Amino acid sequence: MTHPYTAGLGAGVVRYQCCRDCGAWQPMERHACRACGGLQLSWRDAVGLATVHAVTEISRAPDEAFRALAPYTLVLATLDEGPRVMGHAEPGVAIGDRVRAGFLRFGEGTLLRFRRE
Repeated sequence: MTHPYTAGLGAGVVRYQCCRDCGAWQPMERHACRACGGLQLSWRDAVGLATVHAVTEISRAPDEAFRALAPYTLVLATLDEGPRVMGHAEPGVAIGDRVRAGFLRFGEGTLLRFRRE
């Protein structure tokens, strides 16, 4: 079974978990809401706009599969809906930049890849 976040990337959307009772987004997949303790959690599709919170340049890939991408940029970006996600980004992206989610087929999966707005 494919995880909802991973399935979303494959479908070209960024998904996040949200409480149906109080509307609070969840920073990580949970079984109960972090805000109200409710058990009615569901996955929503984000619009895909975000603000870059942190940037790092990877020059040495962690394994053979990612060596083909090196050097590459990774960012932590805060989605307009609230959750913070990690993804690839175009070179030169800086903290504070507004970005839009894009998707990069890689191997048998899809990676989140942000580009400047």
